Amino acid sequence: MFTPGTAVPIYVHQIPVRNAGLQDCNVPPQPIPSTTSRLAIRPAPTLVKVPPGQLTPGTVKTNSVPVHVPEGQGYLHGVRTGADGSIAPQDALMLLKQGNDRFMLGTPLATSTNGTMRKALVEFGQAPHTAIIGCSDSRCPIETIFDAMPGELFVMRNAGNTCTHAEGSIVGSLEFSVGKLKSRLVLILGHTKCGAIYGATNLYLDRKKGSGGRGSSSALEALLHDLGTVAAEAENMAGRGADPDTIAARAVKVNVFHTINFLLKFSQGVREKVMNGEIQLHGGIYHLESGQVEFLGQSPMQAEMLQSQVALPLSIKGSQISNRGIYGVRTAADGTVPAHEALRLLKEGNERFAVGSPIMGSIDDSMRRALVQHGQAPHTAIIGCADSRVPIDTVFDCMPGELFTLRNAGNTCTHAEGSMIGSLEYCIGNLKTRLIFVMGHTKCGAVAGATQAYLAGAEKQTGAGSALECLLRDLADVAQRAAQDLGPDVSADDITMHAIKLNVFRTMDFILRYSPAIREKCRLGEVELLGGIYHLETGRVQFLGCSPAQHVLLHSSSKLPPSLSDDQ
Repeated sequence: MFTPGTAVPIYVHQIPVRNAGLQDCNVPPQPIPSTTSRLAIRPAPTLVKVPPGQLTPGTVKTNSVPVHVPEGQGYLHGVRTGADGSIAPQDALMLLKQGNDRFMLGTPLATSTNGTMRKALVEFGQAPHTAIIGCSDSRCPIETIFDAMPGELFVMRNAGNTCTHAEGSIVGSLEFSVGKLKSRLVLILGHTKCGAIYGATNLYLDRKKGSGGRGSSSALEALLHDLGTVAAEAENMAGRGADPDTIAARAVKVNVFHTINFLLKFSQGVREKVMNGEIQLHGGIYHLESGQVEFLGQSPMQAEMLQSQVALPLSIKGSQISNRGIYGVRTAADGTVPAHEALRLLKEGNERFAVGSPIMGSIDDSMRRALVQHGQAPHTAIIGCADSRVPIDTVFDCMPGELFTLRNAGNTCTHAEGSMIGSLEYCIGNLKTRLIFVMGHTKCGAVAGATQAYLAGAEKQTGAGSALECLLRDLADVAQRAAQDLGPDVSADDITMHAIKLNVFRTMDFILRYSPAIREKCRLGEVELLGGIYHLETGRVQFLGCSPAQHVLLHSSSKLPPSLSDDQ
């Protein structure tokens, strides 16, 4: 990029600025206008001349100003090509920061190329120092924002700078850049006022209120729906009462890290290079208002994501033949699945469902015959709600033979003690299932009805005119506890949402308290009992782990559910 005789803007200041290459500069600071926003504060550049001759890595002194030249910056042909060496991640990051400074100050250098440069790019190929995943927004021309010449940046763009519905193209392209082209820095770049993120936030909030449709009539609606997870996380971070614009603004940052985490979780090639220190993944937000890129650093969840064992993005993995058993479906001919492996299958299946890339759904005659001849061996037993919006096998993208499913209104054992407990004991005993999963869901009608009954004082009534009234009255205990946990001045919706979580734990506690068989297997580590909440708004399951009361309940001495004990 820098050739002999080129004026190079070097930023000098008495306080640290965005130039990792400048050290020990004693040049007085430039005055900063008081009207300049905090994000836009920048010192004016001092122009120095690159000395004639080939630049070599190291520190050179020009006009008594030490200028750091990173490894590979002395481009042989005036533009970066495959003939130049690789650039370390920290030096590539410095180049981005310096380039953005020049763009913001209106002093770009990457203004023209010539025939010689273009010929070099063809003859020697590319060796971009950075791969960038950015938004397609026309206001965010990435090469311009970073004042980069052809050959410097490998750029992937789509609406919302996301991997959703573009797993193969985005992840595959990135693996090409960091693998074949030796790029050592990856930057995920969001931007303020992102239309995709704001649209996803509004759609999420509308659906949460019940005013939006549940289906997706276009690819755009599907994209916005899947970005609803980002909006949901941003809403939680913004706090109760935050307006849509505040939530959307926060979602821009959440989405940047969401994409970084996706890449780390679902690309073995990227993950290995990060662990080996060969590449770094950073996030950033381009501020339309100032022209400045806010560099966010690495994902706070990077260490956790590096523990992933997933080799391929879900949609690509799903395009391959999925080995779900000897006969293509899970039968008793297959071995027992450990609880941690069953949980992994649930999480991966739900992720496929949430991003709209299911791999299950087709079953042939040979699979059906295998299920008949060899019997069942489900890896997980699930207690879920009867709600038609929560088809459990679909939510976890599972084939026949994988899940042993128990469902009723409110995913509870109340008034179904014998059937629920007995069924679970059959599953873990006869079918050798090692994981029990209790799943509630948002907007649960049974829990919402129980909350309304509690708030109306129905819990004080002594009689019940129907089985439904009796069910709601018993669930009102959960609503009462939720209201007590949250304190005064909370809405019915807030109480309901908290009650949904408490109800999951209540069911788990009931199972441990009144099933000696399950309790003993949990105590010995042969079975795990976990909970979760399915979010209708996003399609994703929130995994809650064990009940907070499990340790105490494992020492329970109860033998049978109350209704069965009364019959004896």
